[in-house]
Amino acid sequence: MTIMRDNSTKPSIAKGILVGLIAGLAASWTMNRFQDVWIALSPANDLTNDESSTEENRESEDNATVRAASAISEGLFEHRLTAGEKKIAGPAVHYAVGATSGIVYGIAAEFLPEVTAGLGLPYGTAFWLVVDEGAVPFAAIF
Repeated sequence: MTIMRDNSTKPSIAKGILVGLIAGLAASWTMNRFQDVWIALSPANDLTNDESSTEENRESEDNATVRAASAISEGLFEHRLTAGEKKIAGPAVHYAVGATSGIVYGIAAEFLPEVTAGLGLPYGTAFWLVVDEGAVPFAAIF
């Protein structure tokens, strides 16, 4: 199925950015809600409730976005994130990645309307696998 663009309508980068930004943030928010439900339904992890756990153990329990934010902070600013800063930085990385993926798709949709014909789900899945499950954890090890 090919989507034809009206010849009088020119691609708009600004529209692609705006729509993609909104969609990326909405998808990130939805992913957070899904993870909240998933965690609530999962069996409790005894290590997270153990008050005697060391700081090193707690750092290894940080999710990938927190580890990536910590790596960025330490690598660029030589600043080790506090627990309070991690609560802000982790979600900031998550939403920045989601917004960026939405913006890329939104711009692509403006210039190649064919991508909107059922390719959003495969794009989102591929982006999640490559970036969220690959690049973000990889960045966190540095």
